Amino acid sequence: MPEKLHALHEAFQQAVDYRAHIQDRDCAPQKTYHEMREIFAEPLPETGMDDAEIIRSLVRDGDQGLMQMAHPRFFGWVLGASHPAGVAADWLASAWGQNTGAHTPSPTTAAIEETAAGWILEILDLPRRSSVGFVTGASVGNLVGLAAARGKTLREHGWDPDADGLIGAPELHVFIGDDAHTSVFSALQHLGLGPRRAIRIDADRQGRMDPRHLRREVDARSGPKIIIGQAGQINTGAFDPFDDLVEIARDSGAWLHVDAAFGLWARANPDLKPMTTGLDGADSWATDGHKWLQTPFDTGYAIVRHPEDHLRAMTTMASYLPVTVETDRMPSQLVPELSRRARGLPTWAILKALGRQGVSEMVGRHCAVARHIAERLSAGPDLRIMNEVVLNQVTVSFGSAESDAETRQSLTEAVIDAAVATGQLFVGGGRWQGEWVMRLSVISHNVSIADADITADAILAAWETIRAA
Repeated sequence: MPEKLHALHEAFQQAVDYRAHIQDRDCAPQKTYHEMREIFAEPLPETGMDDAEIIRSLVRDGDQGLMQMAHPRFFGWVLGASHPAGVAADWLASAWGQNTGAHTPSPTTAAIEETAAGWILEILDLPRRSSVGFVTGASVGNLVGLAAARGKTLREHGWDPDADGLIGAPELHVFIGDDAHTSVFSALQHLGLGPRRAIRIDADRQGRMDPRHLRREVDARSGPKIIIGQAGQINTGAFDPFDDLVEIARDSGAWLHVDAAFGLWARANPDLKPMTTGLDGADSWATDGHKWLQTPFDTGYAIVRHPEDHLRAMTTMASYLPVTVETDRMPSQLVPELSRRARGLPTWAILKALGRQGVSEMVGRHCAVARHIAERLSAGPDLRIMNEVVLNQVTVSFGSAESDAETRQSLTEAVIDAAVATGQLFVGGGRWQGEWVMRLSVISHNVSIADADITADAILAAWETIRAA
């Protein structure tokens, strides 16, 4: 083996060893950011060092600052556990070094991405003529979908924002649920639509948009309109009433975009799919691969029912770029970047590894694990499950309902800290319905009912110790 390739072999061995023993490690990092900053704060080297030794030192020095996000009992955020098939394909994407912005320079990776795009539409049962852009995640997916929406709705009112910007454009009304995810507001900011200008629609106790309030607000305004729905509320897993939203959008000529970072994958499971009824009637969707599909990070999908509007919003032209014909899919014309890695490879590999049945089983199992954890925890004294566990999210508040919110927050934070300190799991906290809550997101590909019991036992034991103190 050439000496310059020793680093690749070393990285392979280190990665395999890490994954082989991940369940033996404490879930949370053992050192803080500030401690790790001290370890890595060193002068710029004057001369280089051996490539393989660089990898060994990276692992040696960085190991204790790693969160075990691929651990089966990592529940801190809605993050998948990066399936080995996807990780291996991602390694090849880096090793091959293909810029998949265009199809002629890299026919293999562009063709694989096109096939994977078709599979995504099939497994999610979305309109098959939709265009699919492979983006870094649902945050950029929302931006792309809303860019297409902005262009389409304003052009219908005599203004082309993609060519002429927004100065002087007709007022564009954006309607969004009061419990929408922050990434959607970020997309509005980047698109010049102003998150504070969005018209907030009332939501119920589970975060579902109130269609009656939406109808009143939409009917009260004229001009271009965008409605933003949500599939999978981050604290509850709830879905907006999409049958109603689609009807309102069609009646008013509005574009309906759906932030579906993880909830869209419920459509892959026959038992869960009824919750998504009407969702396929939207105009665009954003979802993540690195959540429920378990791809490595840096994979998401911007899906648009109207490919011409998608292309118009994203296409960048230059004389040196390959010329395309109408039947050719140019990857860079569907995303904000010209140069990017071959993001389609991990998606293709995981769908090959799991197949339709494997994805369906995984999504259903995660939801069953979430329900089991909720059932176990609900038997504990003086704690409340704060959501209807309809998907993979479990939200818990500790302390009696008679105590004040500040006391319950203190108790909940203490339980989170104590449970994480066991090393057996990782959970996080957040604010929901005026309460500081523990939130469990069940989304690791290898989580099981046995992991659910370990988790519930650890949380209940931590709560019992804190109650007795």
